[in-house]
Amino acid sequence: MTDPIADYLTRLRNAIRAGHRVVEIPSSKMKREITKILFEQGYILNYKFVEGPTPSGTIKIALKYDPADKVSAIKNLHRVSRPGLRQYTGYKDMPRVLNGLGIAILSTSYGVMTNKEAKERKIGGEVLCYVY
Repeated sequence: MTDPIADYLTRLRNAIRAGHRVVEIPSSKMKREITKILFEQGYILNYKFVEGPTPSGTIKIALKYDPADKVSAIKNLHRVSRPGLRQYTGYKDMPRVLNGLGIAILSTSYGVMTNKEAKERKIGGEVLCYVY
């Protein structure tokens, strides 16, 4: 596999479209940090890191849906930086996702964080994905 973050986002996207409540994804440090950000921002209901037969384990993610009309809290997941074309940004030209309603997840020298947090701390980095 050449792009594990794209695989992570695709598994989430497919589970949402299929209407699943829980999705299980192979784990890595980067995926764990992205999952924590999605939980803190309210895009997923809950998560659990499970140690298993693989060395890094798995991540179980409980997806969040609106109880009335069964619409997911995540409308779109868009991979920005890819292995063939890295996308970096400075703190002055930080991307605004959906005019501030969505988030961009960045990988910085201080760890994985949202675009809002990176702008407050005045640091740039690689734009991993947009979530809204």
